[in-house]
Amino acid sequence: MEALSEAEAPAAAILVGTVDCDVHPEPPTTAELLPHLDPFLRESITQRGIGPLTSVSYPPNAPMTVREDWRGEPGAGPALARMQRDLFDGLGVGTAILNPLYGLQVLMSEDMAARYATGLNTFTARDWLDRDPRLRSSIVVPMQNPEMAVEEIDRWAGDPRFVQVMMLVMGEMPAGKRYYWPIYKAAERHGLPVTLHAGSMYRHGPTGLGWPSFHAQDYAANATAFQTALTSLICEGVFSVCPDLKVVLAESGFTWLPGYLWRLDKYWHGLRMEVPWVDRRPAEIIASNVRFTLQPVDAPPTAADLQRLMEHVGCEDLLLFSTDYPHWQFDGNHAVPDGISATQARRMMIDTPRATYARLSEVMS
Repeated sequence: MEALSEAEAPAAAILVGTVDCDVHPEPPTTAELLPHLDPFLRESITQRGIGPLTSVSYPPNAPMTVREDWRGEPGAGPALARMQRDLFDGLGVGTAILNPLYGLQVLMSEDMAARYATGLNTFTARDWLDRDPRLRSSIVVPMQNPEMAVEEIDRWAGDPRFVQVMMLVMGEMPAGKRYYWPIYKAAERHGLPVTLHAGSMYRHGPTGLGWPSFHAQDYAANATAFQTALTSLICEGVFSVCPDLKVVLAESGFTWLPGYLWRLDKYWHGLRMEVPWVDRRPAEIIASNVRFTLQPVDAPPTAADLQRLMEHVGCEDLLLFSTDYPHWQFDGNHAVPDGISATQARRMMIDTPRATYARLSEVMS
């Protein structure tokens, strides 16, 4: 039998120096978060009996929320120890980028959301980043008010351990609207990518026809939300205004890309007089400015099918390795699906994260 080339060979185990681009720290309990909040919000929580904003991000009785063998006692200390055991020692990840999910984006009060964001980012810095040099994090911003979001970006951008800005994919309006442009401009100014993570502010139903009945419908609808957001970013001109901005779609899936790109390119050719600021094919914009995290993989059933799909996507640099730890998105410890070649694995685990997150060079040199 003829030996496979390096490009054709199946992906090996996680490589030394791998960057996991979507990891979720244990959300803080109220007692853990209170010391990091400003006095006004701290008193409000105490007097009004406000509980932790975790039920939206971590719905109870949802098995995919966390693998059973990764579940343990709450609290940042025990959770960090589990992450060190399961992710760094168990899977062999070298650097992990935290995307804290807490639910502050659903609050109707802009001031309360902004105060929660500052407290959450402070908690992440003190209780996670300070305790393990292999950790990096996103800056969580209050999407309810772009001006306040910019203030939060400016507050933390001086800390090189914060490597991107995190928003949810389903907000008040489509992601490319000018309402959000101050956030994108601030991120570009600081050299920070923006990640649109799966999730919702719950201002609108997650489907085009309104609210579904079951979590399974909501979960599946996230893929179309990402497509809507990506189309909005391109057609509204975000990448014309912010040509150096990198956008990461986290937990979006990526196997929908070939048909989506063919359709969007086709209609751009026919209707580009409506969007003259889009001066390149959408596929070219995505290749240069947009990246996708690996997990959860909405992959076809065979390795050959996935490899063929990767060829249709047509870009070796679109994927960023992720485990989505501690969510349950893949079987066992097999985080890289069959059909990803060794060359592709090297790119998505090390090369593409290094190119996407400039601040990672300090820990990957």
